[in-house]
Amino acid sequence: MELFQKCYNFTRADEAKEANIYPYFHPIDENEGPVVSIYGKQMVMAGSNNYLGLTAHPLVKQAAKDAIDKYGTGCSGSRYLTGTVALHNELEEKLAKFLQVEAVLMFSTGYQTSLGVISSLVNRGDYIIMDKENHASLMNGAITAKGMAAEFKRFKHSDMDDLERVLATIPLDAGKLIVTDGVFSVTGEICNLPKINELAKKYNARVMCDDAHAAGVIGKGGRGTVSYFDTETDLIMGTFSKSFASLGGYVAGKERVINYIKHTSGALIFSASPTPASIAATLKALELLEQDPDMPNRLVANSNYMRDNFKQLGFNIYESKTAIVPVILGDSDRAFKMWRMLFDRGIFVNAFIPPGVPENMSMMRTSYMLTHQREHLDKILDAFQSIGKELGLI
Repeated sequence: MELFQKCYNFTRADEAKEANIYPYFHPIDENEGPVVSIYGKQMVMAGSNNYLGLTAHPLVKQAAKDAIDKYGTGCSGSRYLTGTVALHNELEEKLAKFLQVEAVLMFSTGYQTSLGVISSLVNRGDYIIMDKENHASLMNGAITAKGMAAEFKRFKHSDMDDLERVLATIPLDAGKLIVTDGVFSVTGEICNLPKINELAKKYNARVMCDDAHAAGVIGKGGRGTVSYFDTETDLIMGTFSKSFASLGGYVAGKERVINYIKHTSGALIFSASPTPASIAATLKALELLEQDPDMPNRLVANSNYMRDNFKQLGFNIYESKTAIVPVILGDSDRAFKMWRMLFDRGIFVNAFIPPGVPENMSMMRTSYMLTHQREHLDKILDAFQSIGKELGLI
């Protein structure tokens, strides 16, 4: 097949647009948190990862503006060369203190963090072991490492017996990195980090936990999965694009390990550094979280309210203790149809279909914010109830 022919053969998105059920790439005109404007229409946002609602906080916005006044709009270089300003070092130091680790290193995005850390640490003769439902960025990091002659193995989702089976097949003296989401981004489930750590010690492996959807949501004061279980792990990575109301990524751990990644990761060395405005906004968001460590509890109370009410209405949901509440629908056609009906009722959610989820597990992935008020949540429930009955779901 000629290289571009696949592009012309791909018509699924066009068909969804023609049917007026296309759920992706809709521009948000105004974003003030739980209520947004799309095509001039006010919508209750039930699909954002802005878990603490801080993207609209006046102090966060002002911090970004002040940083632009002082440093300009960009750094015009990588962290390795001309792209480091005082704000970068300040955030790394404060985040390390918050996470109670020796050191933190920032990347320009969470995606680059996944690629940059894994490809830096896992080399020829080493093994990377992944939960099958890890985020795509982690999978791509493993594929990059595999291209550098590392071995890539996967275990069944959250199946600790299968993880041990995989580990038992690997030479004990080989370098091994087990990678797991802390909170799985689609379902909101929390990994079994204590058992993963236990198996890692037994089989001479290291562990990296991706806290993209855990930071600011679970753990003491929002410190994530390690804090939630009152345990430890070798590496924690995450992103600033969710609870921290900005853009960028980070990896945290022992100073010697972070120092090695800092000087060997191509994703860091050959990428422009995070903008001053992004870092200043993250710093302010972190400060607000430290000043009000109960924020994650109030956030999860909102999602628990939705979980309880979805179940009472008769919907099939994933159980979790996080800000993510997926409503399982089954086939993708039904998911597209329900997405459109919710949109018309002034509710914006995310439609997840295969291959992003397993076959027959298409869903409305709803997620909640600290700044959602009861009136917002009840409007979402009312829409789901009426549409669910119309579609024969409840």
